[in-house]
Amino acid sequence: MSFRNMGFLRIHKWPALNKQFFLVLITGILVGWLIAHLSNSSSNRQSLLTDPHTSTDLEKMHGPTFDPGYHNDNEEFHNMEDPSIANKLRENVRILCWIMTGPKNHKKKARHVKNTWGRRCNILLFMSSVEDNSLPTIALPVKEGRDYLWLKTKEAFKHVYKYYLNSADWFLKADDDTYVIIENLRYMLLPHKTSEPIYFGCKFKPYVKQGYMSGGAGYALSREALKRFIEIGLNNATNCYKGFNGDEDVEMGKCMEAVNVTAGDSRDSLGRERFFPFVPEHHLIPGHVPKNFWFWKFVYYEHKEGMECCSDNAVSFHYVSPNQMYVLEYLIYHLRPYGINFNVELPDQLKEKYIGYEPPDTTT
Repeated sequence: MSFRNMGFLRIHKWPALNKQFFLVLITGILVGWLIAHLSNSSSNRQSLLTDPHTSTDLEKMHGPTFDPGYHNDNEEFHNMEDPSIANKLRENVRILCWIMTGPKNHKKKARHVKNTWGRRCNILLFMSSVEDNSLPTIALPVKEGRDYLWLKTKEAFKHVYKYYLNSADWFLKADDDTYVIIENLRYMLLPHKTSEPIYFGCKFKPYVKQGYMSGGAGYALSREALKRFIEIGLNNATNCYKGFNGDEDVEMGKCMEAVNVTAGDSRDSLGRERFFPFVPEHHLIPGHVPKNFWFWKFVYYEHKEGMECCSDNAVSFHYVSPNQMYVLEYLIYHLRPYGINFNVELPDQLKEKYIGYEPPDTTT
C-alpha cells in the first residue's frame, strides 16, 4: 500500500490539520503560562504579606487558630527578674489605651491586642461601631471605613473625656495592628506633668507647622491636651475640622496646634526614635524602605537606618500582623540571654515619693 492510498493520511487535508494542531498547541501554551504566572504571583503575594507595608497587606493575615495562652511568668527563670520599678511606674503614670477597631477586626486583630500588650494598660478600651461583649467594645455612633476615621477619633475621645478624664494621666490612641511596649511609654512620659499641654508619637512634618503624629504608630495625649481638644478644639477652634472625613492624624495635628498643644519630641537622649510607623524590619534593615517611599518625605527628624535606628526603649511598631503580636510578646517579655542582668534604678521623679529622695538643685 502506498502512502498516497492511505485514507488517514490524505495529503490534501494536511494544511487544515496543521492549522488546527498549531492553534491547539499555542492555546495550550498560553493557558499553561497564565496558570504558572498566576501561581507565582499568588506565591509572591503571600511572601509580601509576611512583610506588610499597608493595612491592605494585612487583610489576609489571620491570627492563630488556637489560643496561644499566656507564658508562665512564675517559672524559676522569671523569678530572677524584679518588676518593682515597672509596677511603680504603673501606679504613677496611668495610661488609658483606646484601640481603633471595627466589626470585621474584632476577632481578627483586636482580640490579639487584648491577649498581648493591651493587658499592661491601666485602662483598655476598644472603639468600634458595633457592640461586642467578647472584647468588649464601645459602639460609637459612626460608620466604618477610612472616610470616617476622623469622626471615629473625635467620638472616641469624647467618650474617654466624659467617662475617664480623671481615671488616667495619659490617653493613648492606637490601631488594632499596632504593638506598644507600655513600660517604655510610661518611662518616656514620666518627666512630663499631665497638666502640660503636649502629645507624643512619631512626628511627621507636612501639613502642620509644628508637625503632627502618625496615626498608625499611635499617639499619647496628656490630660490637659485631651481637655483642650474636647473643650476648645471640637467646639470653638476654627482649625479643628468639624466634618467626618479627612486624614485622622493630620486633622488631629491641625487641631492640637490650634489649641496650643505641643507636638512633643519622643526621641531618646541619643536622638533615636521611639514610635515607628512600620514593623521593626523596615527600620532595622538599610534600604528596606526605598528612598522614594513617602516615609522619607514625611518624617520630621533625621531618621537613621540599621541597628541605630531605634531606641533601646522603643514604644511602638505598626502594621504588626496578628501572629507577629505573639512573636513580639515573647521576644520582648520572655526571651532572656542567660547571665546578663540589667541594673535599673528608680527614676529621680519617683525617688522622693518612695524613698524620700530629693533631686539635687541644678539651677544655681
